[in-house]
Amino acid sequence: MSNQLAILLAVLLFPGGVFALVLGLALKGVDRRVAARLQSRIGPPLAQPFFDVIKLGFKRTTVPEVASQNVFLYAPLVGVISVLLAVALVPITGVYTPAPAIGNLLVLLYLLMIPGIVLMIAGSASGSPYGAIGFSREMALMIAYEGPLVLIAAAVAIRTGVGMGGWVTFSLSDIIAYQREHGSFLFDPVMWPAVAAFCCFYPANLGIVPFDIPEAETEVLEGPLLEYSGPVLALFKVMSALKKVVVLSLGIAMFLPFAPDNWALGLIVWLIKLVVLMVIGVTALRVAIGRMRIDQAFTFFLKWPLLLAVASLAVVVVV
Repeated sequence: MSNQLAILLAVLLFPGGVFALVLGLALKGVDRRVAARLQSRIGPPLAQPFFDVIKLGFKRTTVPEVASQNVFLYAPLVGVISVLLAVALVPITGVYTPAPAIGNLLVLLYLLMIPGIVLMIAGSASGSPYGAIGFSREMALMIAYEGPLVLIAAAVAIRTGVGMGGWVTFSLSDIIAYQREHGSFLFDPVMWPAVAAFCCFYPANLGIVPFDIPEAETEVLEGPLLEYSGPVLALFKVMSALKKVVVLSLGIAMFLPFAPDNWALGLIVWLIKLVVLMVIGVTALRVAIGRMRIDQAFTFFLKWPLLLAVASLAVVVVV
């Protein structure tokens, strides 16, 4: 199989594309069902996210008169494409190794920024005042949590590179290979501050409570997404589902990549880790904690996660 064909299949079929979309929507279903159980409710069917996307696909898209039509319609498509590429960059231990031609951890970090930027552009293009508020909130939140993420990635890259006899490596394949030989970073005391910082980052990047401030329904009526409907809104749902897979998979690859050598068992173990990470860090968190104000979230990220990420980077460099 040619390298180009392998990359295309990775983006469109596995681990991206169809596989990632089904998995992301299934994770959303599990999230909603578990949250309902924790709140003593029955909750929706596990397949409800699939029903929502299909239903939106048959609805009519309404474009506001004051909206910038082309930007309004094509912004979510850009977001979906960026996340599809991002999924193909994240390795699954013992199952899938991304082609070096696609990119590395640095490229993945850039791609992870695009969905947030797309939300800001969409809110601005809609012409809605609620969209403008969502724009400003999303921008402030991204400024707050992207800094710690870059430092976390740098700490992981330096720890791996030095351990392999070099200085720094941003190859996720090398990061996984090093941990399989020397043990997961989750159990490395030097990396614990980075692990804690990442645990603060990924709920914010996924836009769940207490960090769903840009789309807060009770305050700004979904903010950037208020004016969206039909297939275009379905694209945002797809983007959100795919991003869930990317962010959770990134956490597993950086800190807990261990899996059996068997292909089938490796995939099952990876799926279990995805579900556990989501239930603990997404579902339980949003059920237990109320939404922060934007100033509280901004201060929180510039205080604790940033401090933890800086501490981890400093310790890694010194050690």
